[in-house]
Amino acid sequence: MLKGFKDFVFRGNIIDLAVAFVIATAFAALVNTFVGAIVKPIINAFPGAGVNGWGFSLRGGELQYPTFIDISTLINALIVFGLTAAVIYFILVVPNQKLRERRGEQATPPTDVDILIEIRELLRTQQGDRPVA
Repeated sequence: MLKGFKDFVFRGNIIDLAVAFVIATAFAALVNTFVGAIVKPIINAFPGAGVNGWGFSLRGGELQYPTFIDISTLINALIVFGLTAAVIYFILVVPNQKLRERRGEQATPPTDVDILIEIRELLRTQQGDRPVA
């Protein structure tokens, strides 16, 4: 029972996935902090930005807590997502694809149809190019 668990954990893909998850989480926190500290204040400096940021109030007036729609937070989240996705793609995915190309590995695993075509071709060569029924 422990051997099966050990084989599952050390298969390779799980370790790679765990490392990628930890790196992506740490990187997302870094990008979020950068955008929150640098980009969001720049967005809030645009004309029309109030004390709460760049947005508008749905209910204002004499209310103690007016309802405020903060557009700069939405823009902040979009920038964080875009930067995180771009950096992970260009730092992790592209070099991995180039490394696989140099090793001669396929970038994507073969589909079921590809495997069936390969089996058909092998059967044809084994049977001397006779039609396979």
